[in-house]
Amino acid sequence: MKHWLVLLSATLLTSGCTVGPNYKRPIVAVPSSYRGMVPEQGAQTPTAALGDQKWWDIFQDEQLRALIRTALEQNYDLRIAGSRVLEAHAQLGITRADQFPTLGAGAAIDDTRAAQSQFLPAFETSTGQVSLSAAWELDFWGKFRRATEAARANLLATEWARQEVVSTLVANVAGAYFQLRAMDLQLEISKRTLDSRQESLRLTRLLADGGSTSLLDVRQAEQLVFTASAEVPVLEQQIEQQENFLSILLGQNPTDVPRGKALTDQPQPPEVPPGLPSALLERRPDIREAEAQLIAANAQIGVARAAYFPEIALSGTGGFQSSALSGLFSGPAGAWSLGASLTQPIFTAGRLHSEVRLAEAHQQTAVLLYQQLIQGAFRNVSDALVAYQKTRDFRTQEESLFQSAQDAVVS
Repeated sequence: MKHWLVLLSATLLTSGCTVGPNYKRPIVAVPSSYRGMVPEQGAQTPTAALGDQKWWDIFQDEQLRALIRTALEQNYDLRIAGSRVLEAHAQLGITRADQFPTLGAGAAIDDTRAAQSQFLPAFETSTGQVSLSAAWELDFWGKFRRATEAARANLLATEWARQEVVSTLVANVAGAYFQLRAMDLQLEISKRTLDSRQESLRLTRLLADGGSTSLLDVRQAEQLVFTASAEVPVLEQQIEQQENFLSILLGQNPTDVPRGKALTDQPQPPEVPPGLPSALLERRPDIREAEAQLIAANAQIGVARAAYFPEIALSGTGGFQSSALSGLFSGPAGAWSLGASLTQPIFTAGRLHSEVRLAEAHQQTAVLLYQQLIQGAFRNVSDALVAYQKTRDFRTQEESLFQSAQDAVVS
């Protein structure tokens, strides 16, 4: 009997199949070039891609680097994303365990004493039992393998989601820091303007006292001072609120934020190289997360379809049982049982069919979300390139205006 069960198990395992569709990456319409990309004459593609550079090489402000490191250690969104990765890893272990047999051991001792009655004499019995049991549902149709595939894809999706949080966090901290330094510069200019207008008001009052100007000029100078004075508390409010926002990104309570280089001393970011390949979008964590979720949804179709087929399970129990503890492991105390079962669903009122349709709908939704995300990524790149190019044009005109004004002052 044992040999037949072993042979049956080996045959089922070697001939097992996996139902459900295998994953194939969906076709996505890719434009031939980014809108907003202006090729530069004589420009050559750099040996090191801009996307391969680390954030600590891009940002040359040591204080900004320290803030980013603090955020990567303490930010709550990033820590939550890390916990979700641990959850997904544990879920993968739980799901994968269904592919293997389960083993259990048990032991029991029972001592019974009955008092003498009118019909039966007094007696005492002792029973000891030690057993080892095993159960195994064969994954003949690939239900557990598909479920493991889905769990592994979900783990990968949570890891890419964590990488997306890292990228977004670094960008948000850097953007908030530069905006804070811009406010600091604006506040400094406003205070200088206020000092200049206060000095102008003082001179105007002296002229008015000497009869060289009218009271109207004094009132106009006062209005300029009041206007400049009103700008200072508004900027101070914005600076403190920006510090609060940056503190939350750092995983801290609202507090002062240390500064590094002034905004005018910050090195300019490297030039965006021309001819960026669209394959760079495949490296975006959010796109990889969406594809991993699509892989998981595709595998769930196989799990749903496997429910149409019979479940094949093997079970066995072996051990020792005796009424005398001294003879528990000797003599005829050995006992065992082996069994196999097959369960085939016959009528489920359309439940299995609906579960397959639900899994297929989830997969189709994941496909559309994946394609929509890629399309949105192309838009993000195009928007950034247009803004980059137009900002450069604006800066060129402003530099020309500044040079013309400077020449006019000199002449």
